[in-house]
Amino acid sequence: MKRHAEGHASADKKAKTMAFDVEAEHLAQAMADVVPLAPDPRRRVRPAPLGTTRTRLTPPASSSAGHDEGVGAEESYVAPGVDRRELRKMKRGDYPPGARLDLHARTAAEAATDVEQFIDNRRHRDRCICIVHGRGLHSKGNVSILKPSVRECLRRHAAVLAYSDAPRNDGGSGAVYVLLRK
Repeated sequence: MKRHAEGHASADKKAKTMAFDVEAEHLAQAMADVVPLAPDPRRRVRPAPLGTTRTRLTPPASSSAGHDEGVGAEESYVAPGVDRRELRKMKRGDYPPGARLDLHARTAAEAATDVEQFIDNRRHRDRCICIVHGRGLHSKGNVSILKPSVRECLRRHAAVLAYSDAPRNDGGSGAVYVLLRK
């Protein structure tokens, strides 16, 4: 009787294996003509891998004159995983700034501290803020010291989703609109 039960169990295993093989074959036939999707034409930013973290902002290591405007002073930025259309909405005025911070006559270290405090204080009240850092016209060599420093701080702050130069009538390249996390 025991042998009969063992024979029956092995027959069940064979039947399941055959059924699995048949299903696998059917799946392979169904997937034979599948073509991968084309890249997203809207150029959405893919979410960052789960293991990455953003650091708290710190003042830049060097605050001397001579920062190159092109280094670390991009016109706009979008955090990983944020749709670039949000940046377009901000540029076209869908998110008017709810508060402003003027950083004229501050050092880079003071500006970094003020920017962090300002964002932390306004992030739950305003969706968009404006930070005026100036164009550096009165700095040594007419080079902006605060612009690259402020933008580097913005890139590091966890509450910043995106930023872009302010519209011409609101400061242009001497100010930045910042889109904050809700």
